[in-house]
Amino acid sequence: MSGKTVRTDRGPGRLASALSGLVVALGCVLFLGGFAWGAVLYRPYTVPTDSMSPTVAAGDRVLAQRIDGTDVRRGDVVVFNDPNWGDLPMVKRVVGVGGDTVACCGADGRLTINGKPVDEPYLRAGEAASLTEFSAAVPEGRLFLLGDERNGSQDSRVHLQDASHGSVPRSAVTARVDAVAWPLGSMVERPQEFAALPGGISEPGPVKPVVAAVAVGAVLVLAGAAGPSLARALSGGGRGADRKRPARGKAPADA
Repeated sequence: MSGKTVRTDRGPGRLASALSGLVVALGCVLFLGGFAWGAVLYRPYTVPTDSMSPTVAAGDRVLAQRIDGTDVRRGDVVVFNDPNWGDLPMVKRVVGVGGDTVACCGADGRLTINGKPVDEPYLRAGEAASLTEFSAAVPEGRLFLLGDERNGSQDSRVHLQDASHGSVPRSAVTARVDAVAWPLGSMVERPQEFAALPGGISEPGPVKPVVAAVAVGAVLVLAGAAGPSLARALSGGGRGADRKRPARGKAPADA
């Protein structure tokens, strides 16, 4: 007479399943929370022209942090919309703020702010700070903007004859570019060359923590989902966790 067999779930198997569930839950929180956090703080934007090359190129998809114009500092690459420049969002770099006198070029060919020459590492090597000479006093509450592609950018220099001397109001700024999401996947750094000027430079946005939360969340979800299967594979296809053995009180049948 054959003895009955029963299946027993070992404690480690149940613990592994519980831990896997917790890992997946934590991963979902980080993954979805990172996306939600990013959606609140950032807006995607496609750069329309090469006026900011080589920092960003036409067609690049950038992440721009939603900010108020009062948060803008020199060196920031911003998205703005000014009817006097055209009825569409534009991307330029802030080189002067209210009270500044921006001029080009100094004796060494560099841009000057309040008479002090400023290095611009974001320009192409050997490129002049401007092909045309200019000098502009920036009214209070306004910004003076240039493209990094100085040979072809339509920026504050072409609006110097306007009443605002080529500047735009701070309120025209809607976002500050923090990173190129596609195709380069690179950060848009704050130029340290502006740090010594009054007001300094802006702090980097939270794009790195946002991306890290999404990436870690995705890894945890995948790892947690694969955990039980991996554990069964390592234990020999689950034989250790789901072992058949004779029922208690029953002797094995004679051959």
